[in-house]
Amino acid sequence: MKRLHMWAACLALLTAMAGPALGFSPKESTALSGVVAAGNLPPVAERAPSEPLVVDLAAKGREAGVQGGVLRTIFTRAKDIRYMVVYGYARLVGYDADYELVPDILRAVEVEEGRRFTMHLREGHKWSDGAPFTTEDFRYWWEDVANNPLLAPSGPPELMVVDGVPATLTVVDETTMTWEWPAPNPRFLPALAQARPPFIYRPAHYMKAFHETYADTDALAAQIREARARNWAQLHNKTDQMYKFDNPALPTLQPWMNTSDKNGQRYVLARNPYYHRFDQNGVQLPYIDGVDVAIAAGGLVASKVTLGESDLQVRSLGFSDAPVLKKGEKTGGYDVRVWSNGAAAEIALYPNLNYTDPGFRALFREADFRRALSLGIDRKAINKSLYYGLAKERAMAPLEQSPFFNQDWADAWAAHDPDRANDMLDALGLDKRDGDGVRLLPDGRRLEIVVESAGERGAESDALELVAEAWRDIGVRLIYRPVDRDILRNAAYRGEAMMPVWFGWNNGIPTADAPPRELAPVDQANFSWPMWGQHFQTQGAAGQPPETAEAQRLLALFNDWNAATETADRAAVWRKMLAIHADQVFGIGLVSGAPQPAAVSKRLRNVPAKAIWAWDPGAHLGVHRMDEFWFAE
Repeated sequence: MKRLHMWAACLALLTAMAGPALGFSPKESTALSGVVAAGNLPPVAERAPSEPLVVDLAAKGREAGVQGGVLRTIFTRAKDIRYMVVYGYARLVGYDADYELVPDILRAVEVEEGRRFTMHLREGHKWSDGAPFTTEDFRYWWEDVANNPLLAPSGPPELMVVDGVPATLTVVDETTMTWEWPAPNPRFLPALAQARPPFIYRPAHYMKAFHETYADTDALAAQIREARARNWAQLHNKTDQMYKFDNPALPTLQPWMNTSDKNGQRYVLARNPYYHRFDQNGVQLPYIDGVDVAIAAGGLVASKVTLGESDLQVRSLGFSDAPVLKKGEKTGGYDVRVWSNGAAAEIALYPNLNYTDPGFRALFREADFRRALSLGIDRKAINKSLYYGLAKERAMAPLEQSPFFNQDWADAWAAHDPDRANDMLDALGLDKRDGDGVRLLPDGRRLEIVVESAGERGAESDALELVAEAWRDIGVRLIYRPVDRDILRNAAYRGEAMMPVWFGWNNGIPTADAPPRELAPVDQANFSWPMWGQHFQTQGAAGQPPETAEAQRLLALFNDWNAATETADRAAVWRKMLAIHADQVFGIGLVSGAPQPAAVSKRLRNVPAKAIWAWDPGAHLGVHRMDEFWFAE
């Protein structure tokens, strides 16, 4: 996997794919031609930026398509409509098929000394409602939102602060601006390409109606009453949901617009008539006119696919669904493609080092306790039972596609060795057991570990049954408790979740230029140390500073990576951090490299036969450019 070396001391210029080809002439969408003819929408030549992003599909090994059709897919919760922002993947800069950063919404970005970023917008680019997309949208977010204490009590996002100094934004004109820090900020551009990016812009023309500085006082008061909000700030934050994607009135830059109010059954998305990407024939993307999202229980997704109710389904499918999916190909009108999972572990257990119970917290902070739990797991049984032996029986570590793949790290503390695990637990003072063979803590309580899951993947519960069976041999009782995803996360953030189960690191294929966020206590979303992550993210306003020498060392290395100006130096930091994780086992990976089934309509084109299904980098379907998929009749 390659990345752009964008931190060179001299000027680095990211340029998009070729601009409009000679003779480029945008073609009107069939779906919108009637609206244009009626005078309710400008013609495509007036809707497109003067320099649109023109995609060379042939160079990508893809076919130029035709517009039309509605793609059906299934999500399991109403709030999952946000994944259409992930899949749509309109980003200021984004990853291409080779995982290199390239401009997308931006026309270009110039990087000087790794600390000064000059961004160039596409002249004439517009929001989905036709309003101009300009540098004012960035200035509004930075000055009136991110630095407004009523809207952002904790201050600007930590990404925008380097060595305690927030960014300086200089607006040059409507399409040019510079973000600058006194020291390098190598995380800035990769963050903008994430599945859930930090939106550093807002539709200012729309949001100003909810901001006390700009809104008419009486009109704003009326809106506050109607929304039953406490004040204008709560109303503004409630309306300002670029990622949630559940407010159809909020303008977007994504390929499709949500047209449905919040509900629990179905969302209908329509093409964005002002989208900035075109193919070389002048056809405006996305090819597909709309997306129809049905909401269904997770256990019903595979069966609904076999009944032909989804044209493209990857999310909520697991390898255990593959036999049923394969059997239903003919009647369902789809093909099953086998992709690979890009996470560092398909399933991972996270002893919470911030757990509120002092006794268990002390145990979780003992590296030998975590190592013993890992040695007590029979990964071969899990692989054979759940993945037909096709996964890799490994600890949580980089995959083969990463330059940091190391077999020793992958194998660290991953062999099934219950005898050694028992000896290690005995040495920790856990040598007494009750009549059931369960070890006793020094205070007399049973060594019972509650493992909480979002309950969305059948493979998790099946794997945990096998873990529980293996742990009986080392005197540890596992109690499995499925809960709602948000309940799980909030409990972990408060230190109330004992040992969450989740995927391994999202980025299982890291390179030197990828920020090592998942390896350091800098994000509350890391279940190993959520409260330490809160402390970093809020710049000390919440959470707790790291309290173990290893976590403090990882944080120091993370800061070293941020300060490094050479790729070799950043690679050296990565290796040091990965070596610490392999030794310390902060997350207990069960298997990795598991096959990921994808059900694809036989009529759908440009969907890759082989692909990596990863959250970051990749944004699941995002990096595969769903706006280039099309239906063949």
